[in-house]
Amino acid sequence: MVFFDWDRSNLSAQALNTIKQAAQAYKTRGGARITATGHTDTSGPENYNMALSLRRANAVKEALIKEGVPATAITTVGRGEAGLLVQTGDGVREPQNRRVEIVIGGGQMAGFSDPKSYCKALSDKWRQYRTSQVDTVEAAAIYKCEQGDYMAGIPTLEDALITAKIPLPVPGYRWPGQPI
Repeated sequence: MVFFDWDRSNLSAQALNTIKQAAQAYKTRGGARITATGHTDTSGPENYNMALSLRRANAVKEALIKEGVPATAITTVGRGEAGLLVQTGDGVREPQNRRVEIVIGGGQMAGFSDPKSYCKALSDKWRQYRTSQVDTVEAAAIYKCEQGDYMAGIPTLEDALITAKIPLPVPGYRWPGQPI
């Protein structure tokens, strides 16, 4: 994780060191994908924070490119005030929430050779990032996955994550490893 000062998207020396480590990890994995997901605290207007979170993610992407990571291997996502690391009320300046999470994944479908494990990863990701407690369509898809009906559950969960602008477990690919 890379942290930011309030209302800033510039990178500190510590952030650059973290990014350098992420670039090294990418190079040792070969063919991996990187997702840089930007976040903000709850101070400021929601639409401003969404743009700020994307600026932060793009700042990390640019630094990764300078460290030798190809731009095509990096996906950026802005989540704004969603996905708080420290739960706060509105208008709170919380340093831990002003961050970019750098996730280095495998190649095309690394770690998901079967639909059961992929469906579980989709379900876990949806549960982690969902925005409400009542997700009837998604809950039904998770239930279908748990019952072994992967072809009914997987597309619904993939669509829900994509619509919510949440990266898939392997960004840029949908089951069974088809590019999107």
